[in-house]
Amino acid sequence: MNPVSKRIAALREFMEAEETDAIFISCTDPHLGEYMTDRWQVRKFITGFSGSYGSVVVTMDHAGLWTDTRYFLQAEHQLQGSGIAMHKLRVPDSVLPEEWLIANLKPGQRIGIDITTLPVHSFREFDSKFRKAGLKLVPVPDPFETIWDDRPPLPDTPVFELDVKYTGLSRKEKLDAIQTELGKRGADLQVISMPDELAWTFNLRGHDIPFTPVFSGYGLVGKVGKILFADTGKFSETLKNQLETEGIELHPYSRFLYHLGTLRNLKVLLDPSATNCSIFRAVEKNCVVVEGPSIIGILKSRKNPVEIQGIRNAMKKDGVALVKFLFHLHNCLGSETMTEYTAGRKLAGFRSENEGFSGESFPPLIGYKDHGALVHFTVNEENAYKIEAEGMLLFDSGGHYPEGTTDVTRTVVLGAVTDQQRTDFTLALKGMIALSMAKFPFGTKGCHLDILARRALWDQGLNYGHGTGHGVGHFLNVHEGPMSIRQEYNPVNIEPGMVLSNEPGLYRTNQYGVRTENMMVCVEDEENEFGKFMRFETLTLCPVDLRAIKPDLLTEAEIQWIDNYHAKVREELLNLLPEEMKGFFLSITRNMNHQQGTVK
Repeated sequence: MNPVSKRIAALREFMEAEETDAIFISCTDPHLGEYMTDRWQVRKFITGFSGSYGSVVVTMDHAGLWTDTRYFLQAEHQLQGSGIAMHKLRVPDSVLPEEWLIANLKPGQRIGIDITTLPVHSFREFDSKFRKAGLKLVPVPDPFETIWDDRPPLPDTPVFELDVKYTGLSRKEKLDAIQTELGKRGADLQVISMPDELAWTFNLRGHDIPFTPVFSGYGLVGKVGKILFADTGKFSETLKNQLETEGIELHPYSRFLYHLGTLRNLKVLLDPSATNCSIFRAVEKNCVVVEGPSIIGILKSRKNPVEIQGIRNAMKKDGVALVKFLFHLHNCLGSETMTEYTAGRKLAGFRSENEGFSGESFPPLIGYKDHGALVHFTVNEENAYKIEAEGMLLFDSGGHYPEGTTDVTRTVVLGAVTDQQRTDFTLALKGMIALSMAKFPFGTKGCHLDILARRALWDQGLNYGHGTGHGVGHFLNVHEGPMSIRQEYNPVNIEPGMVLSNEPGLYRTNQYGVRTENMMVCVEDEENEFGKFMRFETLTLCPVDLRAIKPDLLTEAEIQWIDNYHAKVREELLNLLPEEMKGFFLSITRNMNHQQGTVK
């Protein structure tokens, strides 16, 4: 029997013991993060699918994985022989997992869920829909404690302090700011359950979670004091003493839910979209819950001047590594065997040469040929394509440094390319440039800006299925909220200090993909009788491949933007590069000769 089939069978035995007819697996952890420790990689364990997005539903006669356009081809491949069906999300006529359950279960049947891995707002939404259909949503224990025999423990990596020279604000300043905002919200206490919010608040970092410099823990800030719940063995005696001196209590990670149960008669701020149900239930027994967006999430999203300057410095380091990689491609392609996997390792190696490099910010996405059309497909040694001197290569990667976190995508020409490839590349590039050049009034939301990145593609009947921009943390999560730039409505305004990605693309299934991604920060532009206006400052420093562009599709302003951008890249990076790379670097950042419609 297929290993996955055995696990599904064990899960059905668990369902029988819990008297449930179906089980919904959110595939998250109690902190609701994107990246998780090995202990919480339950999606991969129960299905064999290694993508970073998707939920699972199992009944007594069906097992299904729900995922979106980024992973359709990957999921079809990895689910083969498992008996698990793939259900498509974010496409026309797609059926959500809860809708599928309503259509396939009978009134009176019970759906089990581990409420430690589901946000409050999702539980409420599911519960309402199921009740109307005569179904019952029932909490069950973590099933993987029962069916996963060799389940990994939580990591024991050390926690370390991030110096104020990088953070710009001390712990006291941040804690005071949180207290002030609590007063404005009419709350006594903020619960911190997101690892990046915890790390930001206490100026601490760790290596518990792959690709994210955070540690597993919880926090409380407010009338009860300043309490940090984490594995105390991960803290050095020096750090413990420093926290104690600052009036910060350190308690074991395992005592968090118990401690919540001891709270009495407090107004506790909880974000229902970012807090799991078990926390909510523990608080509401004896306290009043004040629902609203996390104070810390908003404060963290508005980077201070020290953080922004740090990100600029990180971009210089990252830019040098990226140019070294482009130089390597230029010199070694064809003369040595290179695969998507080895190319990703080579790029990581160049980043590791930078002072302070603290790991990749996400699994590198190196897409050659049709792999470039798989938006979030991560190759391994076994399935990686050999890269040859033809077509295009898309590489999306990033790094962590104490100064900041990076995320960049480039699509580069390796040899002969088609007219369609150059057209697609240029149309997506036009969208990136349009968003980079945006000027907009204060109060603008990401959905208002998204059209700028898509218009050139839409005009040709083309589109892409992912968001245009996500927030990026400061030496924290590469995907950071609460703001975003995408078609879906997000109530959070785009405000000064917010750092976001800018990444329109185009993907032709079974052929190729193209995308150019920069990071940018929102800054103030001007204030007049019509109000305050914002704009974006591009942060990323990496050449755009001029050979991929069709200049006749660009306007004068777009060509000038590219020339100005490359001038900035030259200014920032030239003197940081090895001497033998400077000639190559100058050749790939040269100005465009738009008068003749060609590239110099």
